[in-house]
Amino acid sequence: MVLLSFDTEEFDVPREHGVEIPFARSVAISVEGTVRILDALKRGGVRATFFCTADFAEAAPEVMRRILDEGHEVASHGCSHWSFDPGDLARSKERLERLTGRPVEGYRQARMMPVDEGDIRRAGYLYNSSLNPTFIPGRYMHLSTPRTCFMKEGVLQIPASVTPWLRFPLFWLSYHNLPGWLYRALVRRTLRRDGYLSTYFHPWEFYELNDHPELKMPFIIRNRSGLKMVERLERLIGDLKGRGYAFGTYSEFARLKTEELKDKKS
Repeated sequence: MVLLSFDTEEFDVPREHGVEIPFARSVAISVEGTVRILDALKRGGVRATFFCTADFAEAAPEVMRRILDEGHEVASHGCSHWSFDPGDLARSKERLERLTGRPVEGYRQARMMPVDEGDIRRAGYLYNSSLNPTFIPGRYMHLSTPRTCFMKEGVLQIPASVTPWLRFPLFWLSYHNLPGWLYRALVRRTLRRDGYLSTYFHPWEFYELNDHPELKMPFIIRNRSGLKMVERLERLIGDLKGRGYAFGTYSEFARLKTEELKDKKS
């Protein structure tokens, strides 16, 4: 199963580079990118999971309604993308459920930072997708963690996919900067080995970052952003659908995997 996900948040990356951006503009940029993503998913006829911050969701109700109306899953990405308190696990879930009128079953910590699995369980989540089991200088050092799904504290952990060898990450930054054919080949190899793919992108990647030097985005982030990234997403969907791979939401996968792991344990 192919698990596409989008960390749908207020665009705060410029703040990491010393550029302050008004909240309204940060939301508008992500809304524009989310609309492009939804259009691409609709053309491809596939569903995905949107990990949303509660702050973004409440500021963009129209795009949230479209996410739901088109059959996608809404999961939690915390309250704010810039700050975190353990209480945000329950608060973000409650806010998103109040907004959507639907259960919120999954969580992903902002920037894939560590989060206590016991707190995740107590907040009532079915699964957690906050682990990128690779090594990225200055960000992640997770080479000793499990590479594929596992249970911890009664919650299914769904790490971001990395290649079986060398643990090369298959997340958004890789698809921006690798030749498209190579990224898709690595994805297919990982799918054959693991039986599923868990990857993630952000709406602001689908915004024309190259047209806005004032945001001071590094080249590796703005490379192939905007419509070029839309084309890459559509190419990925078309390639995998053409090879017979099914797409689904994280919650669908989590239910199947949880039962599978329980059966193995028994």
